[in-house]
Amino acid sequence: MNNDKEKLSQLSTRIDELLITINKITEELRSISATIKLLTIQEQTQTQQTTTPTPKPTNPKPTYTPQPATTTNQTTTVTDSLVQPEAKLRSLDDVRMSFPEELEAKLVFEDKDDYIAIKPKQFLGSDNFAKIASASRGMGGEYISAGKDSHFRIPKKKPQN
Repeated sequence: MNNDKEKLSQLSTRIDELLITINKITEELRSISATIKLLTIQEQTQTQQTTTPTPKPTNPKPTYTPQPATTTNQTTTVTDSLVQPEAKLRSLDDVRMSFPEELEAKLVFEDKDDYIAIKPKQFLGSDNFAKIASASRGMGGEYISAGKDSHFRIPKKKPQN
C-alpha cells in the first residue's frame, strides 16, 4: 500500500509539473499573438502611408438632395439641402479590440466627445508602453503627457482614404 501511495504522489507531482509547463506555453502563445496583432497594425499603417493615393479634391462635391415643397403664407418654397459625405467614426469597442487581451486588461478606455482616451490602470513598463503607443499611432492617435492625467488619445473620426 505504501508503494501505491508513492506512485500516486509521483503522478500528482508530475501532473503539477506538466500544468506549469502548459501555463508557460500559454503565456508565450499570448505574447506571440499580441506581437502579431501589433505587427499587423503597423504593416497596415505603413501600407496606407506608402501607397500613392489618387488625387482627390480637397472639398468633396456635395450631393444635392431636394426636399419636399413647403407652403408658407400662400407662397410655395422649395427647401434644398446639401449633404456632405459622412466620415466614419471609430467606436470604443473598435479601439478596445485593437489591443491584445493582456494589454487591454491593463488599460481603461473612456469615450470622450471627439476621441477615445486610453489610460493605464497600473505601471506599464517600457515594453508595454511602446506596444500601446505603436498601436495608438497606427490608429492616428497620440500620447498626451499630462502628469497623472496622461493618456493616449485616439480620434473617433477615421482618416478618409
